[in-house]
Amino acid sequence: MSEDAKTILLVEDEQAVRSAVQAYLERENYVVIPVADGQAAVKAFEEENPDLVILDLILPKLSGERVCRTIREKSDTPIIMLTAKTEVEDRIIGLELGADDYMIKPFSPRELIARIRAILRRVQSAEEMTTERLDYGDIIIDLSGHKVIARGKEKDLTASEFKLLTTLAKSPGRVYTRTELVERVLGYDFEGFERTIDSHVKNLRSKIGDDPRKQRWIHTVHGIGYRFDPHKEEGSY
Repeated sequence: MSEDAKTILLVEDEQAVRSAVQAYLERENYVVIPVADGQAAVKAFEEENPDLVILDLILPKLSGERVCRTIREKSDTPIIMLTAKTEVEDRIIGLELGADDYMIKPFSPRELIARIRAILRRVQSAEEMTTERLDYGDIIIDLSGHKVIARGKEKDLTASEFKLLTTLAKSPGRVYTRTELVERVLGYDFEGFERTIDSHVKNLRSKIGDDPRKQRWIHTVHGIGYRFDPHKEEGSY
């Protein structure tokens, strides 16, 4: 095991699933911390400071939603949620709580690895950025410091939210389709995940104080996607 191997907190109450995922991750040279319930997940997160969390939604002692909310109160560590629920709205709940991604059971281990690699590459890329600031007056994006200051206050964004904002803000006025944003922000091109971007936009707007009814920075282009325009005061078109 290399010294820079990434640590993953695996939270899954089904032993068969937990053991199988752990074995697959370890074959990919990740350090895995397996736990079976929500309370153990919170304790392990605080003690181990993992690089990424794989989190089942349905857990004993403390639900996956509660665990996600607790982690987000303290950290922007990437979270991939696992869910057996197939309804889109059920899956969107996890994203709105701050998860970076989700996978539906049963899932392909290869796809899970692809998601993990994409998220960790995104985090590493953000950490390695050279000093650069995008200054649009009442919103400032510090790329090297991974900070966003909106109306004078620093905002706590997840890695996905920060990548989404910087992608849009680097090309003000450009319209990005949801598919383009999935590829650029999430780092993969699997079909059917456009709603994931909608959830991240909703969370991002809430955190930076961008009223969706009178969009100041992130504008919805109906039927297409989103654009960043710090100068336009009116709502979307």
